[in-house]
This record gives sequence, C-alpha cells and structure tokens, in this order.
Amino acid sequence: MLEKIPDPVPREDLHVLVIDNQGLVHDVVASALHEVGINHVSSAFNAFHAKRLCETRQFDFVLLAFNVSHDKDGFHLFEELKHLNYINDTTTVIFLSAETSTELVNCIVELQPHDFWVKPLQRTKIVSRLQYLLHIRYKLHKMLHCMQNGDYSTAMYYAERQLKDSSLIEYHPRIKRLIGDCLLQLRDFETAENYFRELLQSMDHAWVHIGLTRSLLRQDELEEAQLIVDDLLQRPDTRFLTFDLLAQYFIEKEQFDIAYEQMKEASRLAPRNIERNKRLWDLARLNHDKIGQLSAVQNMAKFAKNSIHDSPQLSLNVIRSTIDLATSLGGTDAEKYIQRAQHDLDNVAQQKGVRTELGEQVNVIKARVLCLKDDKKGAEQVMKQSSANTDGLSMEDSLDKMKAFHELGMREHCISILEKLRKQIEGDTFTSQVVDEYLKQESIERNEIQFTPKELKHMATVNYKENRLGPAYNNLRQALTISPTDKQVALSLLKIITNIHVGEDLTEDQIASAKAAAKVLVEGKLSPTQAEKRDMYIQRLGLEIDDVHASDFIGVLSQEVSALDSSSSNSSALQSSDKDGAKEREASQ
Repeated sequence: MLEKIPDPVPREDLHVLVIDNQGLVHDVVASALHEVGINHVSSAFNAFHAKRLCETRQFDFVLLAFNVSHDKDGFHLFEELKHLNYINDTTTVIFLSAETSTELVNCIVELQPHDFWVKPLQRTKIVSRLQYLLHIRYKLHKMLHCMQNGDYSTAMYYAERQLKDSSLIEYHPRIKRLIGDCLLQLRDFETAENYFRELLQSMDHAWVHIGLTRSLLRQDELEEAQLIVDDLLQRPDTRFLTFDLLAQYFIEKEQFDIAYEQMKEASRLAPRNIERNKRLWDLARLNHDKIGQLSAVQNMAKFAKNSIHDSPQLSLNVIRSTIDLATSLGGTDAEKYIQRAQHDLDNVAQQKGVRTELGEQVNVIKARVLCLKDDKKGAEQVMKQSSANTDGLSMEDSLDKMKAFHELGMREHCISILEKLRKQIEGDTFTSQVVDEYLKQESIERNEIQFTPKELKHMATVNYKENRLGPAYNNLRQALTISPTDKQVALSLLKIITNIHVGEDLTEDQIASAKAAAKVLVEGKLSPTQAEKRDMYIQRLGLEIDDVHASDFIGVLSQEVSALDSSSSNSSALQSSDKDGAKEREASQ
C-alpha cells in the first residue's frame, strides 16, 4: 500500500519572497502574483534583509535576482540560502537576471532553480510562467514528493500514471525527464539506456542526450558513447554538461590526466562553482601542474568572496600554491613569485584575528618563503616550535607543514605527516579517490627525492659543468618527476641524455626518460631556438616525433573497447576537440 502523501499547500496560503535591489521589479512581480491568487508576498532589497526574513518563516517560492546587492551577488545568496535550508526541496526557486552570459547561465543551471527569467520582466509573461509553475507544483505533487524523499520507484509509479492523462500533455516533457532521473538514481542503467533511446525518437532536448551518454558510460558501452560525445561537444547546450560527465568518468577509471583536461574545460564554462574548482585544484596537484594549481585556488578565492565559502584559508592556499610554483622555477621567474608570496603573506598576517587563529599556519608559510630565499637557518628558527603533530589541522595545513619539513631536509617529520594523512582519507568519493592518489604520489616522491626542483636544477648544473653526466642525469630526471611540465628541465634532460649517448649505449630507463622529455617539448610551446635544439636532440637520439605525440586524451574511450582498433581512436571528434582546446589555451597563455 502506497504511503499517504500530504496535500500541497493551497495557493492562497503560499508565501513568496522576492529578492531584488530594484523597486520596479518588486512592483511588477507582486502585481503578477496577486493576479494568480498569491497574496502573501514579502520583499527584500539586499542579502541581509533576505536572510532575516527567511529566519522568520519558510517560503514556498523564492524569486532571486543576480544583482541583489553590492557585497553579495544572487549566485552566492542562492547557495547560502540552500546551505541554511531556507531553500529546500519543497521550495520553488526562480532566478532573475539581466545578464545572460554562457558562464553565468551554466553556473545557475548547476544550482538547479525551477525557472530562469531574463530582465526586463514583462507582467504578462510573468503571469504565464507563474501559472505553469503552480500547475507543476499541484499536478505533479505526488511524484515530486516521492522524489524529494528518495522514493524513486514510487515516483515512477505516479509519473507513468500521469503520462496516460491527456490533460497533462503540456507537462509530459517534465514528467519524462523526472522518470529518467529516477532510473539513473536507481542505477538501472540498462533500462535507462533503452528509455533515453526511445525518447530521442521524438525529443532533442540536451538532458535526453546527456542521460543516454551517462547510461552508456556506466555500462562501459564506450564505442557508441564516443560517437555521441563527439556531437555533444559541438552543441552549446550540452558542452558544459558533457565535459563534467567525462571528468567524473575518467576519475572513476583512474585516468586522472584525462579527467584533468575535462575538468579544466568544465570549470572554464562554469567558473563560479567552488567545489569544482577544488576538484580542479586536486587534479592539478596530482598532475604536477603548478600553474594550473595556482589558477584554480585563485579562482576559488575570487569567486568565494562574500560567500559562505569565504575564509582566510583561501588566501593562505593561494600563497601556498604560489610557493609551490616558485619552488619549481629558477632565476627571475622564481623571484617574481617569491615576492608575490611575501607580499600576500604580509597582507594576510595583518588581517584582524588571523595571527590568533592561524598563527602556526602563517609561520609554516613564512618558513617556506625563507627556504626559497636560501635562508634555511631562518626557516629552521621559525619551524623550531613545530612538530610532526597535525592534530586539529586541515589537510591543506598538514600538507604545507609536510612540505616545509621536506624543504628543510627533515625527512622523518615529512614522511610521518604523509602517513597520517593517508590514513585519514578513506571511501570512494571524488575527494578521497583523487586526494588518496595524490598522497600516494607524494609519499613515493618524498621518500625517493629529497630536494626541491630548484635545488635539483642547481645540482644538475654543477654536475654538468664538472662533466658528471650520470649524476646530472639523475638530478634532472628527479626534477622532471616533480615538475613534469617544466620545458626547461625537459630540454636540459634531453641534452644530457644526448651527451651520454655520444659515448655509450643508453639504458632502457634513459630512453624512457628521453621520450618523456621529448613528449613535454613536442606538446609545449617553445621559442624558435628551443624548438631547434629539441629537434636536434630528438634526431641524434633517433626518437620518432610521431611516437611522442601518442598522448591520446579522450581516445582512451575507444582504447578501452577491445573490439576497436586502437588506430581508429585517433580520428575521434572528441579527441580532436580536446586537442584543439589545448592549442587554444596554449596560444592564449
């Protein structure tokens, strides 16, 4: 017997909150609401007032403008109201904005409002949309109630009954979408695949294509998924969702380098999502992309300003990523980032309450800056009071302390912190999966490599001048392990290997290192002089340039299908799209 479902709130008892800084909007919306029979209308002209009103009652409808106040935009307020449960599964949310950029629309769609109205508002259109939303609220009440409570099987029972009701034909697309959502939530991917295939015969909506692709990927039906993805990346309405879907797929398959490329594209198309930027940061670290790491945390700090995510910790993370980048560089490039880190650290340290709350974290960063300035004695003095104890510290605080100990050569403290962190990361969520892989990587590198890239490059230079090619090779090989996108390290390593090859045959490890360095240089943007040297070294070593081009990002989809010839993946539109995007990003940089 089906559970008794409570009746919906009568129209005359609905309460609506309108949040906008323009008085005219309030007048037009209130007039339209009264026309459709809603009389309980509250108005807020800024974020503070809106939150105060939400403390007094739960609203059934919330209409929220993007430009709600100077200090907090509607995106941040929307997110905060959801976090505080002032907006929940029973609230009908309508977003208002005069801005319709692709980036903003993608970000708003992620928060899943029920409707999006473009300003200037017209009263007749408002009335029409309100009537539509009210009818959904009442006519689909039982189905929506079950979905909100996670009872997807019962929700489908009601949905299928309503599809037989000809009076609801206007709402059939919405009902069909909810059925697809239920099938995916129930993880019945084979049924979902057949369901979305049937829908495609009569519907071309983005959600149908995405639903089918998700179903195919979940079943590892990769040949067909590849073909669909090629098309979806060409469509403006599906491009963002497709990149996001691919990122998650490749993470689950532990193809983290490919997942990173997809996550970068998804973040570019919807840059305000803090959680996605955090994932991008994690993937950048795992892929040793120091510049990407800094870019991700800068975006987090930028878009979190005046939001529930805002915190001095974000500023510390920007400084930490700046230091990480500086440690991989040398000369004037490193000096530029050292100065920036010092400047930002001074600003954060002067903020009220930071020294009291984050004193140890600030000192650890200070020690790392001193190490970069080659003042290790000063850094040791700062770190004297610190131990390997990380109780009460966040993962980022612990990682930074680990790096400080490593840069000071205090290997035991460094390894101890890493072991504690790995024990804390469990489960199969995105965070644990990516971060656990990153910590494994850190453990291996910190155990085997006891110097920073900057120190290794300096050691390699000294060894090369003294004609100690073997030690110079080992120094640069380790430096490229830590900084695998560093073109100068790759070029120097290729030069050393070429010189070794003059007097003796190369080992398998040396050949593998040469190919890895060549791959970095072929895929990277070089000056004419650097490109000439690269080609000369590759020719002398007898490396095939086509071989080092073999990185096949999205082609992995095809490679994982045993029936497919591996060469056919090279022609996939999805792979081409990814490489074109990479070239565009390189050009812009």
